[in-house]
Amino acid sequence: MVTIKERLLPLLTEMEPDGILFRPVEDDEDIWYAVEGCQLTPEQRECVNSGGFSLGRAYLHPERSLPCLICRPDGERIGFILFTEWLGEGEASSWSYFIDVRHQGQGYGKAAAQKAVELLKRAYPDRPVKLSTEVFNKRAQALYISIGFRQLDELDGDDLVFAL
Repeated sequence: MVTIKERLLPLLTEMEPDGILFRPVEDDEDIWYAVEGCQLTPEQRECVNSGGFSLGRAYLHPERSLPCLICRPDGERIGFILFTEWLGEGEASSWSYFIDVRHQGQGYGKAAAQKAVELLKRAYPDRPVKLSTEVFNKRAQALYISIGFRQLDELDGDDLVFAL
């Protein structure tokens, strides 16, 4: 079986860095940034898994996870994203991500979501992309809908599920 890492890594180098790029977490500095350096608002911390939790999940399940930094084309780190295999019903791809509060409001979140869709669709053309979000995270829900996701009649724990 080909892992998510084996499918995505070659595509990461092929994709144009139009505004942002994804770069695999490679060293201690990247880990520090994902865990401590990338700051979120208190409200956002209630909505997303922390960088430490996501890196732990990737460590435990390397065959179905690829942790990456979200960077500007000049290499500056602006966020974190974890590409994963969907663990709920059916075979699907997924991600969870966040943008550093110092870079929010500049279109990076939407650009990262669109690029993540493009990447996963190229890697798995016949597989849906699913995301989950807290019921109260209206901002994420609006973003997902704006890029073509629709809400499903299923839950991931107590989170809403969206698919493309």
